[in-house]
Amino acid sequence: MADVELIRSLLRPHPDFPKKGIVFLDIFPILRDPVAFEVLITHLVHHITSSTTVAPVSSGAKKVDVVVGLDARGFLLGPIIAHRLGASFVPVRKQGKLPGECVTATYEKEYGTDSFDMQADAIAPGNKVIVIDDLIATGGSAKAAGELVKQLGGQILEYVFIVGLTFLQGHKQLDAPVYSMIEIDE
Repeated sequence: MADVELIRSLLRPHPDFPKKGIVFLDIFPILRDPVAFEVLITHLVHHITSSTTVAPVSSGAKKVDVVVGLDARGFLLGPIIAHRLGASFVPVRKQGKLPGECVTATYEKEYGTDSFDMQADAIAPGNKVIVIDDLIATGGSAKAAGELVKQLGGQILEYVFIVGLTFLQGHKQLDAPVYSMIEIDE
């Protein structure tokens, strides 16, 4: 568990950001440390490939077809993890930021309402999908990403996060297994 402790030690809390009463957990110190960033990516890929929901392809189990990353920090993790899994990467962006035909889902977040888009041709029916982001709080944005995947006929294998704020119980909103490398209970 040294990898978990290393990553935990690099998270930086920023009280009252982006609004009063919110404590923002900054992952950027992890990205500034090449060894820590590699530890993070390797840990998440190992979890995905060895978990009961996504076993290695050689076992004949489910293969990950698509990694969906949430705007914006999911974009930092998703492409690298997708590449290592031999999967494609699909971004979920704030509404109006993607070209072409899109599907949309609206969600509540800790400090307001927002909408996400995904390009309508990004996921084929039956694709097996991992949804990834840096943090799960109330679960609204991850749930919206899951709704977009389902609109396109994809199957979510798992939601993966660096940090889970378990006291907010956002994982209970999601329709597939949830993995958080670090769980914070307060």
